[in-house]
Amino acid sequence: MFSKILIANRGEIACRVIKTCRRLGIKTVAVYSDADKNALHVEMADEAVHIGPPPSAQSYLLIDRIVDACKKTGAQAVHPGYGFLSEKREFQEALAKAGIAFIGPDAHAIQAMGDKIESKKLAKEAGVSTVPGYLGVIETDTDAVAIARDIGYPVMIKASAGGGGKGMRVAWNDEEAREGYQSAKNEARSSFADDRVFVEKYIQQPRHIEIQVLADGQGTALYLGERECSIQRRHQKVIEEAPSPFLDAATRKAMGEQAVALANAVQYKSAGTVEFIVDAERNFYFLEMNTRLQVEHPVTELITGLDLVEQMIRVAAGEKLAIKQDDVKLNGWALEARVYAEDPFRNFLPSTGRLTHYQPPAEDSSVRVDTGVYEGGEISMFYDPMIAKLCTWAPTRDEAIARMREALDQYYIRGVSHNIPFLASLMASQRFVDGRLTTNFIAEEYPNGFHAADLPPEDPAILISVAAVIHRCLNDRDILISGKMPGNKTHVRSDWVVVLDGTQHPVHVDPEAGDAAVSYGVDIAGAHHAVRSDWKIGQPLFRGTVNGAHVCVQVDRVGVGYRLFHSGAQANVKVLTPKAAALDALMPEKLPPDMSKFLLSPMPGLLVSLAVSEGQDVKAGEVLAVVEAMKMENILRAAQDGTVSKLHATPGSSLAVDQKIIEFA
Repeated sequence: MFSKILIANRGEIACRVIKTCRRLGIKTVAVYSDADKNALHVEMADEAVHIGPPPSAQSYLLIDRIVDACKKTGAQAVHPGYGFLSEKREFQEALAKAGIAFIGPDAHAIQAMGDKIESKKLAKEAGVSTVPGYLGVIETDTDAVAIARDIGYPVMIKASAGGGGKGMRVAWNDEEAREGYQSAKNEARSSFADDRVFVEKYIQQPRHIEIQVLADGQGTALYLGERECSIQRRHQKVIEEAPSPFLDAATRKAMGEQAVALANAVQYKSAGTVEFIVDAERNFYFLEMNTRLQVEHPVTELITGLDLVEQMIRVAAGEKLAIKQDDVKLNGWALEARVYAEDPFRNFLPSTGRLTHYQPPAEDSSVRVDTGVYEGGEISMFYDPMIAKLCTWAPTRDEAIARMREALDQYYIRGVSHNIPFLASLMASQRFVDGRLTTNFIAEEYPNGFHAADLPPEDPAILISVAAVIHRCLNDRDILISGKMPGNKTHVRSDWVVVLDGTQHPVHVDPEAGDAAVSYGVDIAGAHHAVRSDWKIGQPLFRGTVNGAHVCVQVDRVGVGYRLFHSGAQANVKVLTPKAAALDALMPEKLPPDMSKFLLSPMPGLLVSLAVSEGQDVKAGEVLAVVEAMKMENILRAAQDGTVSKLHATPGSSLAVDQKIIEFA
């Protein structure tokens, strides 16, 4: 067994690998760029080596820097995590040449299966059902259009070295094929230093289901069940679960055996994932094989009880697998929700900045949090904006969903925008609860983007009761202040008016007998609500019960009022005396300034190009600018016809969110 392992990655996956190494008694080495000097994975590792400036092409993607770091620290093996160099044949070969073990498959398997074009050719030769498409390298956008026409629209344009949704575009016509080809090439070159793309038929209404395989290269190869990964946005997975609510035992066995056969065909060694597209009739087609650990591997670990990182390390150290196929049992149900620093109410635009407050749910047998951030840390513009992977396990799918909804309520993040409201909406969707999933789920359920109206319906009595009790607790404390004049007596009133998002609700709040530290009764419009909690003033989470039902409400003090978060929704609340409420109702509303004449940057990023000049007339839908953020190119188009009166930024400029780019007459 290795005594020291270097992790050639960053963020949550680096922290995840370090945890297993610690448990196995193996020392770890982290690598970091300038942007990650104070990152969590650097703090957790036993040693850390600086490898370059923030852009990944100048740090995490440089093979020589990683090999040198191994030599300097005496690391005997490298775990690549996912992304970056994890599927680079040249990386495995460079490590082998230096006498360093690669915790993953051999170079020939990486080359055969890691490349989407070559893997499809090999799968086809092996008799595996594949999606119709053109597997050759496409040289120009004109060729891409011709090939797309030949296959028949819609088509998927994909980077050969792609992954994580980068370098992927769906095209429904010639114009989209031409535009998608160029964007896919640009993203592939930026993210993977490999701009090859190919085209295949886009199967409508598909499910994305993948099989986890594990092989030791010594005669044993297993499949560890499947993961349902159909809930995707822009080809980036959002929710994953294991097992799939769609597969039956016969289909699971057939897919698993086919995945193992494919792994054996390339003498696969280590953990890997064979991805399939599954249609409504449970026909499945080979999509690709990822020759690495998947982002969503925790859900497989939760239902099998196996540590996949440990298995990878043991196989790389030359050990044989200690389990057989019959030993693999699927227990219960697991869900994973990817928590991102992005604003779902602004078309999921990335959000960068400092995590001023960060408190994840407590981990136990039913909750797991894989993260690479901490309170006070920063979400950088240079890398993927993932904050954490929130996982829940329960004996049944319905229970796992309920536990996920509770855990999302308990996830307290401030300083950056995050997608927890969207995740809460997904978990409450009846279609999701029913398991009626396809890769088009999000596009179909949120056709006009995500809005506050898409949040699950909320009983206002919960927030009204909690707000009233919080305010009463503060008043109860205030009367205990020392230094009062002799004979002074302060009476805490019981009648209040809760102003919830502008609507007034008269309430009556009084202490009640109860075992909890906080025990109050709240009367709202003739209905009585018993509130019990052990909440203490200043705590960001109000955990307790309202009429016996468990609730967790996030509490922020804002001026004279409060901002409450529950079930993904945010509510602004004031608790006032009846007289103050009457005066509050007379206060004028301050409206935001009119910015309709400006094109504003929807995210922090780099202005790649401007397609217009001052004085130019533009039509609705016309391209105005391209902004790059988180390695993704975002094309900004005109919302309506107009004339450009002034340019407020130039190509190459770094933009802040809502910064002016173009002004219209």
